[in-house]
Amino acid sequence: AEPPNDNLWVNPWGKWWDEVQASDVCLVSPDAEVLAGRWDVTPAIHLHTELHRRRADARVVVHNHPYWATVLASIGELPRIIHQTGRMYAGALVFGAEYDGEIADAELGQELARRMGDASVALLANHGVIVTGPTLEHATYRAASFDRQCRLTYDALLIRPDVEEIPPAVRPAMKASLLERGADVFWAGSVRQLLRDEPEVLE
Repeated sequence: AEPPNDNLWVNPWGKWWDEVQASDVCLVSPDAEVLAGRWDVTPAIHLHTELHRRRADARVVVHNHPYWATVLASIGELPRIIHQTGRMYAGALVFGAEYDGEIADAELGQELARRMGDASVALLANHGVIVTGPTLEHATYRAASFDRQCRLTYDALLIRPDVEEIPPAVRPAMKASLLERGADVFWAGSVRQLLRDEPEVLE
């Protein structure tokens, strides 16, 4: 049998999201070397490579700066688990309280991966969010839902600062159900919508 391929597929640096097509995606080695592709990749590539290296379950890593997540990151708050979709993050959230700026080398990437531990979602102080998953479907569903949970937390705390969270005892079953049934459905619908609205993305 062939040994596992540890190379990564990474979106290009320098193109807007709505410009990216399949042919723009870059192949990158575990040491952050671009092996194939017409573009460079993010200077923060070590954030991805070191998580992949340390975490066998982190097959997919999403890092971005959605608005409501960065609002909570800026005030040092994790989203509260107050809605059933929020149960997806039960036991999976960590707050990275130290602002490191750009993860510009492997050593910084290793330290961030160490601080993340086995969490699948990390909110980074004054920065953004990292979401991991074992599959594209899981990571996409977690990442797309996360900013909504952050906004829900923000709005709920404005109304009632002492809002009660869903009790921990009833979180695991819904978390499993969401990831097992919701991830594939969300992915399929998102792909259908993307291909309908931007068929050129496959070029």
